Amino acid sequence: MEIPSTVKQPDQEDPKKERTDGEPGENKEEERPQVMENGTQDERKQWFPNPNMVSDCKQMARESSVSYTLGKEFFLIAGHEICIRESLDSYGALVWPGAVALSQFLENNRQQVNLLDKAVLEIGAGTGLLSIVASLLGAWVTATDLPEILPNLTFNLSWNSKGRCRYTPQVTALTWGHDLEKDFPSTSCHYDYVLAADVVYHHNYLEELLATMHHFCKPGSGTTLMWANKVRFQSDLKFTERFKSCFDTTLMTEQKEGDVMIFKATAQE
Repeated sequence: MEIPSTVKQPDQEDPKKERTDGEPGENKEEERPQVMENGTQDERKQWFPNPNMVSDCKQMARESSVSYTLGKEFFLIAGHEICIRESLDSYGALVWPGAVALSQFLENNRQQVNLLDKAVLEIGAGTGLLSIVASLLGAWVTATDLPEILPNLTFNLSWNSKGRCRYTPQVTALTWGHDLEKDFPSTSCHYDYVLAADVVYHHNYLEELLATMHHFCKPGSGTTLMWANKVRFQSDLKFTERFKSCFDTTLMTEQKEGDVMIFKATAQE
């Protein structure tokens, strides 16, 4: 596989963020990049789902400019300023603490979790911060979420990845627990890492979430699951116990101030 030139990684800096209003950049329609497919079909088949599911990203980026309602946040992670556009329309349109914590962890622990040239899937990608960071660290990323989340997710990935990343990140829909084998067949969709951040909150789809984790992290798959979560409700603690009973888990770090835990997990053989 022909590999694009590596993006040089500057010295690590402490992430920072600030809030402003308005759109990223100027002359938006001319400058707005697209999320495009990268590599040949044979190269992609190991990483990507059913080709029919890959989003029409140009159209979605255009649509997202209409639904934008809140503002943007800036982060300095992996040596790059990352601009994230947010919205109040849904949970998935905001940056949550788990995504920031796991992004920082991946940046600062590259020897423990080396994403360079790895196939990475993010479930519940939301605004895309974590997928953007994984892309900047050299991973071949597929970011997934509910269909209504994809326009803003696509916009953020497009804006922050063009000309910066070794591989162009992909965006596609994934509904936890639904049509997983059909849309992401185990025979062709293999990922080195599955990332999840703040996917456990006050909702009724925890069993579907666990089933989705199982689908991508099966015995013999060699897939590692990285999950960051801020404890808010009793459901967080209950899910954590279920998670520990279903996977071989290691608590990588726990941020006392933010109550964020980061787990590394593999399938039980």
